[in-house]
Amino acid sequence: MPAPYTHELLNPKNWKPAKGYANGVAAEGRQVFLGGHIGWNSQQEFETDDFVGQVDQTLANITAVLAEAGAGPEHLVRMTWYITEKTEYLARLPEVGAVYRARLGRNFPAMAMVQVVALIEDRAKVEIEATAVIPR
Repeated sequence: MPAPYTHELLNPKNWKPAKGYANGVAAEGRQVFLGGHIGWNSQQEFETDDFVGQVDQTLANITAVLAEAGAGPEHLVRMTWYITEKTEYLARLPEVGAVYRARLGRNFPAMAMVQVVALIEDRAKVEIEATAVIPR
């Protein structure tokens, strides 16, 4: 099992602190790159069309792939979220935050979020790419 993750959050002193994400992260170690994951299960079947339910499943999928590399959510250093409905995300932000913390804890990597017209899988409402760094 890797050593406990230590990293440096990058936030210029005169900037307001980021909430729920980091402006930047510096880390050293084995890099793990995750492709875009969506809210279907391990059999590539959607169990819900609910936005928060798909976020929860997407984060579960990310942690499963991280585990294959011997990593955990604490090793995430970057995430890019693609969502199809900005208004739904904003309206359900407390629920999204709750499933995020349940799956990833209080780990807040550098993040970006983009609203897109559609994702390749028609039922998908969210897709997340991620990068993790496991200390040597």
